[in-house]
Amino acid sequence: MKRISLLAFALLPLLAMAQTVTSPNGNVTVKFSLSESGQPTYEMTYKGKTVCKPSHLGLKLAKDKHASKFMQETDLMDGFKETSHNISTFDETWKPVWGETATIRNNYNEMQIDLNQPSTSRNITIRFRVYDYGMGLRYEFPQQQELNYFVIKEEHTQFAMNGNHTAYWIPGDYDTQEYEYQITPLTGIKDVISRDREKYKSNSSTTVFSDTGVQTSLQMKTNDGLYINIHEAACIDYPTMHLNLNEETLTFESWLTPDAVGRKGFIQTPFNTPWRTVLVSDDARDMLSCKLTLNLNEPCKIEDTSWIHPTKYCGVWWNMIVGTKTWSYTDDYPSVRLGVTDYSKCKPNGTHGATTSEVKRYIDFAAKNGLQEVLVEGWNTGWEDWFGHQKLDVFDFVTPYPDFDIKYLNEYAHSKGVKLMMHHETSASVLNYERHLENAFRLMNKYGYDAVKTGYVGDIIPRGEYHYSQLMNNHYQRVVEEAAKHHIMVNAHEATRPTGICRTWPNLVGNESARGTEYEAFGGSVPYHTVMLPFTRLQGGPMDYTPGIFETKLSDWSQNPSFVHSTLCGQLSLYLVMYSPLQMAADLPEHYEKYDDAFQFIRDVACDWDDSRYLEAEPAKYITVARKAKGTDNWFVGGKTGEEVHTAVVKFDFLDKGKRYDCAIYQDAPDADYEKNPKAYRISHRTIKKGDVLKIKEARGGGFAISLMAK
Repeated sequence: MKRISLLAFALLPLLAMAQTVTSPNGNVTVKFSLSESGQPTYEMTYKGKTVCKPSHLGLKLAKDKHASKFMQETDLMDGFKETSHNISTFDETWKPVWGETATIRNNYNEMQIDLNQPSTSRNITIRFRVYDYGMGLRYEFPQQQELNYFVIKEEHTQFAMNGNHTAYWIPGDYDTQEYEYQITPLTGIKDVISRDREKYKSNSSTTVFSDTGVQTSLQMKTNDGLYINIHEAACIDYPTMHLNLNEETLTFESWLTPDAVGRKGFIQTPFNTPWRTVLVSDDARDMLSCKLTLNLNEPCKIEDTSWIHPTKYCGVWWNMIVGTKTWSYTDDYPSVRLGVTDYSKCKPNGTHGATTSEVKRYIDFAAKNGLQEVLVEGWNTGWEDWFGHQKLDVFDFVTPYPDFDIKYLNEYAHSKGVKLMMHHETSASVLNYERHLENAFRLMNKYGYDAVKTGYVGDIIPRGEYHYSQLMNNHYQRVVEEAAKHHIMVNAHEATRPTGICRTWPNLVGNESARGTEYEAFGGSVPYHTVMLPFTRLQGGPMDYTPGIFETKLSDWSQNPSFVHSTLCGQLSLYLVMYSPLQMAADLPEHYEKYDDAFQFIRDVACDWDDSRYLEAEPAKYITVARKAKGTDNWFVGGKTGEEVHTAVVKFDFLDKGKRYDCAIYQDAPDADYEKNPKAYRISHRTIKKGDVLKIKEARGGGFAISLMAK
């Protein structure tokens, strides 16, 4: 690791002059200046092409009600003078605890601009880190007499676009990202949101805030072939950022999630905001392989990470999602009370999923097929009236239903070399969860659980708070840090979108924070959804997407009329395309037994990698990726397509020279189609070496998967 200071100036005589920093290879250039009114301004280019036109920076502050009534708050928007600037370079290679590659290079040139606002004697710093594939910027507030505590009314970070780009987006929402992606010009965003406002209310908790607001990570493509992605990194003690578009100027501006009374952030100096990031390339594959978000986070803070491990799991879940089983134990009570209701006096409903016998069946299946853990939802008391009542005291996270023998099942699982995965659905009652958190983690330690799936379905309690507010982001962070003390991995659902914090806290092994497989049972998602998520949601960290559904027509085995908008081989491809160290075999054991030859790929595929190569990529169209399993010479390749048929060209240039590989190819049959013939597949075997080429046809909504075992 090295950091070299290249330039340093203090009290420059020409305070209005622009300062410029370029990336190590010279592709990306960022220029900073102050406007005539002293407003911080930046612009950005890639290989000479404009990425961001001159864009303003600044924050408006709210008057703190505890401050003197005579005090008038002054915004941090303009009136600044530059006092100094510094340009330096940094280059290191670090090893993630888990990831797509064994090492990650963090190489950037940095520009630090120190500013003073003479009218208030306040000092701030704006820091830019410029990479070969993008840049990050943030505001820094040193501790100072004139700026100690302050309240953010709004952050005004702009991203001025240079044209009416094609945008791949979901509406800005303070509570959820569980939407299908829209593909429109920038000027088409308003029409779609205005049209679909009623549809957006179908989720358990939604707050769409603007007709021109979108969420990050926002992917765009310009008419001259640039791919641009706007996101944020290291969102700690701060509200989640959205973007709001000014249609006339085609300028996006940051839009922070408010708290219950509309304030955007309560700050004590010294403090750094999250990074605002712009990823750019003329090759779509770089959108997937470059690690800008991770690199802008702090190094790992967990000294001993030996207990953190990538995991394949199955679980008692899909039956409940589809509707053949229930989370609740009884239908006798219209409501239940925590610590009061006596379940021994009620009649079981006969549809409860988390029974001892059912969980034991899943444990046996996991042990037989090399899956490390079994998730069990609905094991604990309280599910009878858990949702829709804004109920404060819902679960205690330690009391099992009468038909779930927690001690026996954990002993049985451990005897089979399998662990159970804990489930903590908070029903968004955060106050209740924090009250019970320590006891819940102690119970997990007692029985040897090492991973928990948390959930935040519904409107947040404290009432009026949003899922993405500063208070809630602090809650999610607290859960991760407390879990680390207990050597517990966290997989958070319905929480805020990730921003690369898994580098610092690698026990955060997964998040949902997007429209996952469960929606295939609620009417389905468009086939290109899974070819969009790696360009958007996965920019901040891995997703627990829960792939692997083989019986795609749900009415064949249930009363659910929905169908999965994917072929069977398309489902196999997701274990490569949708990177995660936490991968679920989400279908039922009996369905996998019907297609045992195809299930072999799920048995074989790794979920931790030494190397990853994106071979083909185009947003919403197709992705083909090759990954080398951690600590082996084995490779796996996956390809996924969207609405259109695609022929993938797989060039095996990434294989080791001189080695030969036993190759199993799982691909769509010639007549496969996600609507008409989703389960049509074929498996072939051959020997592959470096330099060989395969052309593989992918059906609509289809895909393929390849295992390459070194001889």
